[in-house]
Amino acid sequence: MTPGDSATGSSWFQRFLLPGFALKAVIIGGGYATGRELAEYFVPSGPWGGLLAMLLATLIWSLIAALTFALARAMNAYDYRSFFRGLLGPAWIAFEIAYLIFVILILAVFGAAAGAIGAATFGWPEAAGSVLLATGIVATTALGTGAVEQLFKYVSILLYAVYALFLVLALASFGGLIGQGFAQAAPPAPGWMAGGLTYASYNIVGAVVILPVLRHLTSRRDALVAGAIAGPLAMLPAILFFVAMMAFYPAIGAEALPSDFLLRHMDVPGFQLLFQIMIFGALLESGAGAVHAVNERVSGAVEASGHSPLGTAARAAIGAAILTGCMFVAARIGLITLIASGYRFLAWMFLAVYLAPLLTIGVWRLFRTPSSSTEI
Repeated sequence: MTPGDSATGSSWFQRFLLPGFALKAVIIGGGYATGRELAEYFVPSGPWGGLLAMLLATLIWSLIAALTFALARAMNAYDYRSFFRGLLGPAWIAFEIAYLIFVILILAVFGAAAGAIGAATFGWPEAAGSVLLATGIVATTALGTGAVEQLFKYVSILLYAVYALFLVLALASFGGLIGQGFAQAAPPAPGWMAGGLTYASYNIVGAVVILPVLRHLTSRRDALVAGAIAGPLAMLPAILFFVAMMAFYPAIGAEALPSDFLLRHMDVPGFQLLFQIMIFGALLESGAGAVHAVNERVSGAVEASGHSPLGTAARAAIGAAILTGCMFVAARIGLITLIASGYRFLAWMFLAVYLAPLLTIGVWRLFRTPSSSTEI
């Protein structure tokens, strides 16, 4: 089946917005949603340097997503195994190893964040939030691509609305401090580009994680437009969050959960609960995206061997096995350490096995393949 066949009847939303919502879903996760990643990679550069770094990361995401989407459609590759077999040939296993390390790390981060949210909001034992999140991820991914796409759609609506309200309440509560933070800020620190490049590099793997939702694309133009839109869609909530954080710069950089710190200063109890529910939803969609990519990779290999695709029980079993082995790593390592050390390591790994090959081999293949072609 060609991409055009599989995309028959696709809506405008599925072709242009769904990939961006899906990319945001994978990226937002535990560190972005709680503000911890923003504190790690953007706060050290100051208010203006942090914004510059975020804009740089947005441009990189849009470029890499557009190229990835176009190449995936050209190769008819809608899971990461098929994509990297086409891009790297026999060396595709290098990405598999890097991706498995990525999954272990991010699910550990999600587990730590869910546990911290449950403890801070409801006074639960930290394990309770992790177990609840794992259950939701398994239930969603067991139902397949349709359920995951619906999760991306509805959580995205909730997420953008809550982040917009978050900024409004922040301006009402401590808007003067935000203004002072930017007005009194020193020029961008020299390391702002490094922060943006690092953050963009390890997160852009989300463009490969979400390959299953690209089946709705009908042309190379669709792929390029969807990719260009994906960067801003993925970064917009982070920019709103970062602006609010600058009311308490630089002290907020040391907070494990900047979101909880800001919500306490807003002192709007009903919104605090809504925001924590939104973060849990963000963790759920990010975790579901990561696990679903593994399910689709396994299902693609099973189908290639002549067997039926994975059913609900098999998908649930794979998800449960992954989560059991990954999410509770966080209890021993901690959220700040996971984000500060592990993600920088991932940035170098993905630069070597994904970004460098895509920007060389991938671009060359796209240029030598007519846009109407469906196979490389």
